[in-house]
Amino acid sequence: MVGAAILRKLQSLGYQNIITRTHKELDLTEQQAVRDFFHKEKIDYVVLAAAKVGGIHANNTYPADFITQNLQIQTNVIHEAFKAGVQNLLFLGSSCIYPKLAPQPLKEEYLLTGELEPTNDAYAIAKIAGIKMCEAYNRQHGTRYIAAMPTNLYGPGDNFHPENSHVLPALILRFHQAKNQPQAEQQEVVVWGTGKPMREFLHVDDMADGCVFLMKLEQDKLTKNLLSYPKPCFVNLGSGVEVSIMELAETVKDVVGFKGNLTFDSTKPDGTPRKLLDVSSLHQLGWQHQVVLRQGIEETYQWLLEHEGQLRL
Repeated sequence: MVGAAILRKLQSLGYQNIITRTHKELDLTEQQAVRDFFHKEKIDYVVLAAAKVGGIHANNTYPADFITQNLQIQTNVIHEAFKAGVQNLLFLGSSCIYPKLAPQPLKEEYLLTGELEPTNDAYAIAKIAGIKMCEAYNRQHGTRYIAAMPTNLYGPGDNFHPENSHVLPALILRFHQAKNQPQAEQQEVVVWGTGKPMREFLHVDDMADGCVFLMKLEQDKLTKNLLSYPKPCFVNLGSGVEVSIMELAETVKDVVGFKGNLTFDSTKPDGTPRKLLDVSSLHQLGWQHQVVLRQGIEETYQWLLEHEGQLRL
C-alpha cells in the first residue's frame, strides 16, 4: 500500500525513471540479492517503504518475525545503498517507536525516553534501529539519509487480512462481511478492547505527498532541520487529529451501512492508551494533510468493494 501510493504520487508529478521491485522479484532479507540489485542499477534516491507490518494481534503473536525481517531489510538496503554511492535515502518508520506512556502529543525528541508498548516492541525496536542507522551514516559519511514516522495509515491497497490487518481495514472488513450475512440486522460485530484508546490516522495518499515533499526539501532546510546531529534525523508524518476506537468503529459502521449491533470486548488488550503525533515540525516546513477521515474511509471501502474478488479474505 505504501510503496504503491508513493509510486502513484511520483508518476502524477511526471517522474519516469523509477525503479521498483516486488517481493517476488527481490527478497530484501537476502543481502547478496540486495547487493547485486544496487550494483546493477544506477540509483540516485532510495525510498525504503518495504517492511513486515501488521496489527496488534500479528505483532503480539509473531515478534521474532517482526524484529528479524525488519532488521534484515533495513540493514541490507541502507548499507548496500551506501556502498553503491547513494547519497539520498528516505526511510519510513512508524509512530510505534515512541514510549508507551510518553507525553502527548508525541514529539520527535521523546524517542528512547521510556519503555515501549509490549505488544509491538519488537517491531518498534527494529524501526528505531533504522532511524539510528540513517543517523549514523549521516554522522560518519555525510550522507543525506532521513526518516519519516507515519502515523496509522489506511487507504486503497490496504491489507484486509482478517488476522494480520490493522484496526481500520479490519473494522471495514468485519462490518462489510456482517452486512452481507443472512439477517444482517441481527448480526454482531465485536471490537477488541474498551474502545477508549485514541488513535490518529493518515490517508496513504497524504503520506505519499508528505514523503515526496521531504524528498524535494531544499538543502538548507534539510541540513537545518534533519541533518544537524544531535537533532533527530526523522520527522513525524501525520494528521495531528485523533479519534477514539469507539468513534472510529461507529464511523466505519455508518459508512459501510451495517445495521446490526456493535460491542466491545474489554477482556482483549487495548494497546497504547493514546498515540497522537506532534506534527508541528512538518507543518513548520510547509506541509499539512488534506484528506479528512470519513472521506478517506469512504474511499477505502469503495476500493474494497471494487477489489474484493481479488483478495484472499
